[in-house]
Amino acid sequence: MPTAEPDPRRRVPRTDAVLADPVLDGATARWGRDRVKRAVVAAQQAAREGRIAPEEVAAAARAALPATATGIRAVLNASGVLLHTNLGRAPLSAAAVDALRVAAGTCDVELDLATGRRGPRGSGVLAALRDAVPGAGATWVANNGAAALALVCAALAGTGGEVVVSRGQLVEIGDGFRIPELIESTGARLRPVGTTNRTHLRDYADAVGPDTAFLLVVHPSNFVVSGFVSAVGVRELAGLGPPVVVDIGSGLLAPHPLLPDEPDAASTLAAGADLVTASGDKLLGGPQAGLLFGGGDRGTALVERVRRFPLARAVRVDKLTLAALEASVDGPPTPVREFLDADPAGLRDRAGALAAALAADGVDATALDTVAGVGGGGAPGVELPSAAVALPERYAAALRAGDPPVLGRIADGRCLLDLRALPSSSDAALAGAVRAVADRPVG
Repeated sequence: MPTAEPDPRRRVPRTDAVLADPVLDGATARWGRDRVKRAVVAAQQAAREGRIAPEEVAAAARAALPATATGIRAVLNASGVLLHTNLGRAPLSAAAVDALRVAAGTCDVELDLATGRRGPRGSGVLAALRDAVPGAGATWVANNGAAALALVCAALAGTGGEVVVSRGQLVEIGDGFRIPELIESTGARLRPVGTTNRTHLRDYADAVGPDTAFLLVVHPSNFVVSGFVSAVGVRELAGLGPPVVVDIGSGLLAPHPLLPDEPDAASTLAAGADLVTASGDKLLGGPQAGLLFGGGDRGTALVERVRRFPLARAVRVDKLTLAALEASVDGPPTPVREFLDADPAGLRDRAGALAAALAADGVDATALDTVAGVGGGGAPGVELPSAAVALPERYAAALRAGDPPVLGRIADGRCLLDLRALPSSSDAALAGAVRAVADRPVG
């Protein structure tokens, strides 16, 4: 009788042998022993079930490990949205990434090296923000834009003081969060004035009383109301007496010619605002942060009052944010600024070259003019001329599942890969991702 072959499961290598395999050389240092061991155990189980050969265990474990120790993956943003909230909004500049590396270790974030004693926290970025925004006598940074506004409400009105705001500005922001609920959660009392579409100076004036903590202006940054509408400017409100706080939202520090209707911090302070709040990861192009600017003596005093409020400790930023924000404000132009200032003719040239190269490889690709948007709750309605590579619609899902993942958009039954929010240095990777999809069988 022929001898029965031994059970192949007996040939599954031991865990310690797999961990010592050269295929996994350096894996423990990169991902940690526990994570690597879990991948090995899963591969061993696959071998026992006959899904892979015992000799393939080490390679399967290595393939199951991510590119980095985080599950977050880099994505090529070909959506035509400069600040895509689902993609983390602003991509950081190389200078900001370098700053993160410095701050990642031990650093003098709160140490005066000259004296060896405790030093001021974030002094570099606070000075950079003051320099970038003329009229800002004081600045402070919270961990996001909503936190900055909530902190102002808590510090200035949280004992029952009234926050006077137009009904037309009681907006809903991302994920269902609403400004009125955010304000009331701080203990402040909301005093809405005017109507949804029209608010006049007299509405604010009639509401001002002994309980008024401040007048709030909220920029409706993610929608536009047109037609029979009326709003009151900051300069007019500044004449009523109470402090004026303006949430400009998108983080534009100074005017930009392509965004004439987008409020910026410098102009808002110049118009008479005492405090301005904004986001750091939108048009500024930095990390997630909530920015606070104080104008004039009263605004400067209010920033100090906010900074010393107990809740400020709960929403302060860490050393990584401080470093990346300083590099974004005081360093070279951010990627967002470069995307915003991109030459449409250059985008067309890139799209044409990519489409021609892909077509030469048998891909159904054409170049066409498109329109991109700012996104991230900023500059609603602004259209930015752009260019894209058009592919069959089936590419959209396949590209998202690729390596690297690519996010395009579907329009008129085609997958468009818009180049406005994609640096030219990514063109080769984009073409490679498309060719990889083209090589797969359709089905």
